[in-house]
Amino acid sequence: MLTQSLMPVFALILTGLALRRLDFPSAAFWPGAEKLMYYVLFPALLVLKLTYASTAGLDLPRIGLVLLGGFGLASVILLVLQRLFRWSGPVFTSVYQGGIRFNSYVLLATVAALHGDAGIATAAVIMALMIPLINVLCILVFARHGSGSVAGLRGTLRAVITNPLILSCVAGLALNLSGIRFHPVLKDSLGFLGDMALPLGLLCVGAGMELRALREAGSALVVSSAFKLLAMPWLLAGAAALAGLPPLSIQVLALFGAMPTATASYILARQLGGHAGLMAGLISAQTLLAMLSLPVVLSAVHRVLL
Repeated sequence: MLTQSLMPVFALILTGLALRRLDFPSAAFWPGAEKLMYYVLFPALLVLKLTYASTAGLDLPRIGLVLLGGFGLASVILLVLQRLFRWSGPVFTSVYQGGIRFNSYVLLATVAALHGDAGIATAAVIMALMIPLINVLCILVFARHGSGSVAGLRGTLRAVITNPLILSCVAGLALNLSGIRFHPVLKDSLGFLGDMALPLGLLCVGAGMELRALREAGSALVVSSAFKLLAMPWLLAGAAALAGLPPLSIQVLALFGAMPTATASYILARQLGGHAGLMAGLISAQTLLAMLSLPVVLSAVHRVLL
């Protein structure tokens, strides 16, 4: 049942990959589609779902502690691995990003397939807390191990603060808590935009995969991918279970951990002195490997922790 629910998600990713290789509709189409998703479609989806979501069962303080504990432990483990494998600074920045970041588009599509609107609302709230935390951690790692400039770090901090996904989550929560609701015409319009977000997002994920970048394989790619896809789901879900969070929150946090790394990681690697080639390989490798690991890991988490 789990695999069957995930198959449409993977099918759309592979369709995007095939369309890009066929140069259809054109190479110029995909950057515009990604910008439309990032600034319009996904914010519309998040604002709408959060505005009308029931947040009564969400314990934000405990979720925040789970995220701090989970990502703190993950950071310590990755730093220990850095000592063991003696990666260069730029290589380690890519290993670190590959180990903790997540692809928002694949995440929300997977959550929608498995848990519906309640899952999307839970994921959106967690995203509002998680995205700033992850970006701050990555910026600290770049400041210590990257070869970028201080100006680049400042620009990245500004980008985090003005991230449309964060702003839309904050706006949706504010509307939810204030009791303000949309006019039916505006609500339906946002609904149409939001309905386009997930399928187009998955097509763009597939189109953005660079299979040639897999030549960057080595210990860094293998270790980072194994940690992200196999260890992070247990770190986050285990911390959530220990904190006594409800089953839906545990399952959604396991999904956050099991996601392939974010495509935006490549941009940060280029801007802040990371290893861009390795980062491109990690993005493609993890996206492909997640098609195999997701059903197995989620089933195991469900059996052990729920």
